Amino acid sequence: MTADDTGPGAGTSPARGGDDASAGRIYTRRAAYQSPPGGALDVDRGLYAAVAAADRRLVEEFEIPIRSGRAWQVPAGHIVRIHQTDGPQVGDLNLWNLHDPRERFWAARTRQLQRSSMTVHDRFWSTLPALRPLATMIADTLADHPDAAVIHDLLGTRCDPYVNRMLSGEDFDRHCHSNLTRAVLPHGLTELDVHDVLNVFQMAGLNHRHEYFMDACPARPDDYVEIFAEVDLLMALSTCPGGDLSVHMWGPEAASTEEQLAHCHPLGVQVFAVDDAALERRRPPEKAAYRGADGLHGLGV
Repeated sequence: MTADDTGPGAGTSPARGGDDASAGRIYTRRAAYQSPPGGALDVDRGLYAAVAAADRRLVEEFEIPIRSGRAWQVPAGHIVRIHQTDGPQVGDLNLWNLHDPRERFWAARTRQLQRSSMTVHDRFWSTLPALRPLATMIADTLADHPDAAVIHDLLGTRCDPYVNRMLSGEDFDRHCHSNLTRAVLPHGLTELDVHDVLNVFQMAGLNHRHEYFMDACPARPDDYVEIFAEVDLLMALSTCPGGDLSVHMWGPEAASTEEQLAHCHPLGVQVFAVDDAALERRRPPEKAAYRGADGLHGLGV
């Protein structure tokens, strides 16, 4: 049974039933958010192909140990490569406008404007009232993976000690939320600034019962993503305490700490400056053009 995008009720959900209520159903309704050719969602692929292929110079490099986090600054026009080191590892990524951290990555709107998992040419959209691309993904070695549609997940968010306490009755201080919080404190931010993430290298989606699931990270030591900074950024990345997520962290089948640690690996980060010639066509993203009063825009409330 399929749902096309014509006729009354096309694309609507089936009646809720047992585990197989939606088995075999394919939704073909067009994306709700679209722009005309040359509009905000029509990416200049030639520009980003040139940027990805341009001569570059390494300006910073570091490794984030297991179950920890780090924050760093990225100038506009630079490329950030996040790469595997010695084994599959998931990372939780946050982005802020370096000069105004109230403008930060908006995962929910990015899901709507792009897709539920990110890949090449997808953009990291920022919060209101700015609503502009903070960054653009320009390389993804997993883009051709058979499960690419559910890798680099935007559906879920960071694991946190509050949910862990609720589900397990135990306290644990190395969740991604905690790692990101510790990472941004030296930059003048707090726990309240940590926000919904891009789960880099994470394989996750909705199962046949529309429940959120996570599966083993398919990345190999030579896999990476590259992100182009559209504005000056503060970025923060946590190495997930679940490692490659091949074992359960909660519930009756939860793995022991020792079992989880066996699946944890560091993540590497490199920051590159790009040859100026590749950036000649680039224009800094402008903030949203809306200036109406209905939303009290610009009044600081």
